[in-house]
Amino acid sequence: MPFHRYIAFASLAVALTGAAALANAQNKGPTEKKIYCWNEGGRKVCGDALPASAVDSARTEYSLKSGLATSDVSRALSGSERSEALAAADAARRQADAEATLKRRDLAMVESYMTEADLRKAYGERTILLDETIKASSLGISNLRLSLITLLRQAGDAELDGQPVRRDLVATIQQQHAELMRQRQILAAQKVDHSELARELEASVQRYRAMRKPDSGAPTPGKVSPPAPAPAAKPAAG
Repeated sequence: MPFHRYIAFASLAVALTGAAALANAQNKGPTEKKIYCWNEGGRKVCGDALPASAVDSARTEYSLKSGLATSDVSRALSGSERSEALAAADAARRQADAEATLKRRDLAMVESYMTEADLRKAYGERTILLDETIKASSLGISNLRLSLITLLRQAGDAELDGQPVRRDLVATIQQQHAELMRQRQILAAQKVDHSELARELEASVQRYRAMRKPDSGAPTPGKVSPPAPAPAAKPAAG
């Protein structure tokens, strides 16, 4: 493109852009003026312009035309306040999610178990499995302890005889001791689970009874609507 044509094209584009901006400003019309009132140093200050020092302050905005309050703007939150507000909102959301999950679980529980006895039976099966697991863990700990005692006795006999304790024996003792501590921690956690399961059973029974009340709105498992009454027989003619 020749240079003079490029200049003419650019001038035309600038003119069109300026005309469009002017038309847009005319369509919007004049901005309504406001009066701003805020507290500054313990006293109320009003003005038709908001200084930079009052941008984050709480204020009331009035229409200059009507004199009526148009909006109340709260003060800007500090960084710590915003963090606390976000944390509170997140905690409320998690609480609402937990309550919704519990509600769905309760409804599923009512639909799954016909009677309270069925519910207790299901928990009883879980309790039996956990009891067997605890017994197996206890037996394993007993065996580990006996094995460790035997190894320690071997090390003690060697020292009493004035002989050095073999390195492989020391390593085995350390491994057995670490495994014994680990198994004891597992057993303690299993006993905690057993206690939690008992508390969960009682809480589930209470919720089950509450959900089975007629006014709870929960579906009654196995309930069939009664059949419609048969129409009354018509009297024979004549």
